[in-house]
Amino acid sequence: MEEQKNNSVSLHHNLFRRENLLFVILGGFFVANALTAEFIGVKLFSLEELLGFEPLNLALFGNEGLSFNLTAGVLLWPVVFIMTDIINDYYGIKGVRILSYLAAGLIGYSFFMFYFGMQVPPPDFWLEREISPGVTVNMDHAFNAVFGQGMWIIVGSLVAFLVGQIVDAYVFRRIKQFTGDRRIWLRATASTLVSQLLDSFVVLFIAFYLGAGWDLSLVFAIGIVNYIYKFTVAVVLIPALYGIHWVIGRYLGAELADRMREEAVAGS
Repeated sequence: MEEQKNNSVSLHHNLFRRENLLFVILGGFFVANALTAEFIGVKLFSLEELLGFEPLNLALFGNEGLSFNLTAGVLLWPVVFIMTDIINDYYGIKGVRILSYLAAGLIGYSFFMFYFGMQVPPPDFWLEREISPGVTVNMDHAFNAVFGQGMWIIVGSLVAFLVGQIVDAYVFRRIKQFTGDRRIWLRATASTLVSQLLDSFVVLFIAFYLGAGWDLSLVFAIGIVNYIYKFTVAVVLIPALYGIHWVIGRYLGAELADRMREEAVAGS
């Protein structure tokens, strides 16, 4: 009995150690952002209009009239990749893999449950709803339109997410092996730029070249436009990266933070 009590106290103590709590917090924020980015990605928005500019009307690979019409999910994906670098820095590539597989599994599960929710019959009183004076929508059609993303888009998004995460973690680790704890901006930015380059093209290739029969030149053109945005945001977020490191360092203490970063490299 006494041994069981001691084991329970030890487990409780280990669970609430600072490094374990930090992993839960970072992991929870990472998964929440990945899930949210997937779900809001069905909406498109004009970046130029958001910033008050006229559409740029770029021409790439024979495709004209291209502008920064992006999915709402891109607002969060740079944050996801920055979180990947933070987790990699303190918990190594194994920590990134665990959370990446968990997030991918939860995204797949969520899409399955959305599909199930789309199949259940709605009551008649819920179907028609006036959302503003003179504007009535069919709620069932609206629900299906928002959550009923095509299978190719789902597959492309999940594959791109996993490829991007694995590549990001690998590039980050390789650079850190040469730089040590110096040049945080270099390893974080370089790994994010490489991984988001792949992410931008993999999802478009699977979802729209294989799934919708788009011309390959259009896939490359739109991929480059998306990557320009992601490249810019990755550079802009460098100060935020240093800010997060400062907060974590204050929370853990210099000695524990340094030891965790050293063990992350050694354990990778």
